[in-house]
Amino acid sequence: MFDSINNFIKWFDGVVWGLPLIILILSTGIFLTIRLGLLQLIHLPKALKFMVRNEEGGTGEVTSFGALCTALSATIGTGNIVGVATALVAGGPGALFWMWVAAFFGMATKYAEGVLAILYRTIDKDGHVLGGPFYYIENGMGAKFKWLAKIFAFFGVGVGLLGIGTFTQVNGIASSVRNYFDPGSTMMINVFGNDISIAVMIAGIVVTICTGLVLIGGIQRIARVSEIIVPFMAIIYVGICLVLLLVNYKAIPGAFVEIFEGAFGLRAAAGGALGAISVAMQKGIARGIFSNEAGLGSAPIAAAAAQTKEPVRQGLVSMTGTFIDTIIVCTMTGLSIVVTGSWNIGLEGVAVTTNAFQEGLPFNPGISAFLLMMCLVFFAFTTIIGWNYYSERCLEYLLGGNQKPLLFYRWLYIAAVFIGPYMTVEAVWNIADIFNGLMAIPNLIAIIALSGVIVKTTNEFFARTKSVSGTKMLKIDTEK
Repeated sequence: MFDSINNFIKWFDGVVWGLPLIILILSTGIFLTIRLGLLQLIHLPKALKFMVRNEEGGTGEVTSFGALCTALSATIGTGNIVGVATALVAGGPGALFWMWVAAFFGMATKYAEGVLAILYRTIDKDGHVLGGPFYYIENGMGAKFKWLAKIFAFFGVGVGLLGIGTFTQVNGIASSVRNYFDPGSTMMINVFGNDISIAVMIAGIVVTICTGLVLIGGIQRIARVSEIIVPFMAIIYVGICLVLLLVNYKAIPGAFVEIFEGAFGLRAAAGGALGAISVAMQKGIARGIFSNEAGLGSAPIAAAAAQTKEPVRQGLVSMTGTFIDTIIVCTMTGLSIVVTGSWNIGLEGVAVTTNAFQEGLPFNPGISAFLLMMCLVFFAFTTIIGWNYYSERCLEYLLGGNQKPLLFYRWLYIAAVFIGPYMTVEAVWNIADIFNGLMAIPNLIAIIALSGVIVKTTNEFFARTKSVSGTKMLKIDTEK
């Protein structure tokens, strides 16, 4: 009976994250890219400038940079290390190219989400902000679509509490700690029917305590911690990968050749070229979407809390999240794996990236493995705190703005983090995966329905800023 249910859940997970949803998310990004006139390419320099320059006089709970870091804390996770490796093993180096494609069009989707988050957010008399897909569905599409907003919020709570925010991340931390400290260890303690090492138990307790200390402080503390940890962990990880690439610089040109040949099936025999392209495309695009979360509707929940009065400005800042997550962080992982040839030696998951670090870095293999373990721990921890914020806001919407039950939910979330290292039921991960995919459908419907509003708001902003800039230049010329 249990096996039948588990098999059904696994099958349904494959259906949800099959080609229809991937095509829907990617086509939405292409549609927005066309309507917005390649905005993600033309205005990327401006977006990067806005990212580090907070707006003055804006209304919200955290700075724009804090909102971005909160979104990145949930976005940059174990998928950037383990997920990229999985995509390259299954789809070959060409999968990395299709991750770039997904990220490029995903930037337009993430921009649209950020614009709508600010346009339709609500701010109460105490300055508390609540926004995201549930509000731009209800307030943008109309009250008759409130049911669709509630569906999104329900799935959001499920994703946070049941897996992506808790069990999967803590289990990822536990796995990396066990692989480093206890490979083949026989010193185990039986907990909930599972053999758990002492190192894993200690890691689980430490993560739970740290999570509790951050979450009890609410969005302000989550944002402050994210502003410190997210840039720190991203810079450290990218720096380590750059060292690896510099040491192996002679292999970089060949790596790019492998990536582009793999993306278009140029190395496959004539009859298998189409199949090779299909596998590389599916694995790369799916992993890219899953990593940067463009279109899933999670990031605009954090964007809504930003201290800003300009929806377009925050949309541009939100857009940089996809650029950082996939174009920078995932690319660093992918190139490290390709230049060291770790993708095709029979390894899976984190072992692929671990091998790349051990083979490519000019350090002792033990030090290289330790560095990767610490990166995984930080990536997973920030995802835990980021998804707590997302799921709390979804729950608050379902409760009609009532914040009193949120403290109980917060403690329940912390309890889920505590038991995470001891959870090994595959169904838990698959259910969370299903909820994560189903979140996207209401969100994408709203983005497409409100695309006219997005384009109008965008055009008005750039016309206004261009007019102001022109006036300033005229004033300077007159003074001369």
